[in-house]
Amino acid sequence: MLVVTPESAVPPKNGCMLTIGAFDGVHRGHQEVLASMRRNGEPGLPLTVVTFDRHPLSVVRPQDAPRLLTDVETKLDLLASLGVDTTCVVPFDAQRATEEPEAFIEDVLVNALGARYVVVGADFRFGRNRRGDVSLLGELGERFGFQVFGLDLAGSGDQPISSTRIRQLVANGDVKLAAELLGRSFSLRGLVEHGDGRGGPELGFPTANLGIADGLAQPGVGIYAGYVTLSSGEVVQSAISVGRRPTFYEHADPLIECYLLDFDRDLYGQHLEVTFVEKLRDEQRFESVESLIEQMHRDVAATRTILAAAE
Repeated sequence: MLVVTPESAVPPKNGCMLTIGAFDGVHRGHQEVLASMRRNGEPGLPLTVVTFDRHPLSVVRPQDAPRLLTDVETKLDLLASLGVDTTCVVPFDAQRATEEPEAFIEDVLVNALGARYVVVGADFRFGRNRRGDVSLLGELGERFGFQVFGLDLAGSGDQPISSTRIRQLVANGDVKLAAELLGRSFSLRGLVEHGDGRGGPELGFPTANLGIADGLAQPGVGIYAGYVTLSSGEVVQSAISVGRRPTFYEHADPLIECYLLDFDRDLYGQHLEVTFVEKLRDEQRFESVESLIEQMHRDVAATRTILAAAE
């Protein structure tokens, strides 16, 4: 997949079919839009996605900016896996936030990318003060020579599939339902950092402590069954704790700790991907270290059972 910015893009000779959005999570709704474009689009035209280097709310209203399901690198990897030919990553800053919708369309869709067909959700809004909508986009399409198609949001149950809904499920610890809407299990990428050293020497369960970038969504506090993917590509079953370690601390920030099953290699400084398959239980405070260790053995056994059933 070719990754460009508006400044580096070269319009394809015959134009492209294009869709625009934050594409946070690249969930099943996004996937259905891209699949529909591939099925119904004009043969030979490249499939192009226009997205942003950050969530627009992080610039327009930082206090309301959501925690993201995917960082830019993960988003690009997912889009590439879905057969997208080109992704244009638009830097979103204060200047872009005040840009009129007409200028955005002419600058990015027309001049940079040569759009011939533009597909967006029926509730799509863009440009300064969110003034642009599907109706205005259609008018601009007539002016600049591209066709516009507004699609209803894909749904699950009685609700649309949306990044907002998935973020809430993840925050609540319902990673199993989140996976149904994502089309894959929720995961995070991060760097293995040094923790407090209790896991191996004191508890007998050495863990990899994952440091993740600010602004990313995290599962709610609890114990999970899942996987860790090493930088080599090796995948290891893991019992994962997202917690404050109340047995040892009165107050602590949530920490993601991964106990890799049947694994004893040093991982410090490595980049890992942690995948959450199912929540096992809530975090709890134990009266003794021995009680905690007994529960950790039960968590590992439950992890083996759940992952065996999922494979």
